[in-house]
Amino acid sequence: MSDTMTDPRPLAGQPAPDFSLPRDGGGEVRLSAHRGAPVVLYFYPRDDTSGCTKQAQAFTALGSELQLAGARVLGVSKDTIAKHEKFRDKYDLGVTLLSDAESDVCERYGVWVEKKMYGKTFMGIERTTFLIDAEGRVARVWPKVKVAGHAEEVLDAVRAL
Repeated sequence: MSDTMTDPRPLAGQPAPDFSLPRDGGGEVRLSAHRGAPVVLYFYPRDDTSGCTKQAQAFTALGSELQLAGARVLGVSKDTIAKHEKFRDKYDLGVTLLSDAESDVCERYGVWVEKKMYGKTFMGIERTTFLIDAEGRVARVWPKVKVAGHAEEVLDAVRAL
């Protein structure tokens, strides 16, 4: 269990930890390069699994509305760039997928956590979304995301910035 006194997640109002990660399609994305516009930064467990696919499809479906609101959507998992590209192509995804193979960024954002499933304990990514404002500060955090309706809630929050 996470102790709220030592919760490593950056909170609303705090600076979002900067990072540079490799992206699908080649090159790298540096978070600070997006200052001046909001960023939807979502962490998800694995490519091509049911919940992760639905989440990426939901953000893709709202892509033009998020773009009109000025936001860039970045999805992060530990999967390789090759897996990201296969996932992106299979579902025609319109979000940028970043590979955090060493889980450094996941740890800095407090989403690399102990999980339990079917009686087994393991480390994994807790599905979490951060809305980062144009100044590079965390505007909102959604921990333990439930996929249904989440992308719409994020879009509303982006519009409210």
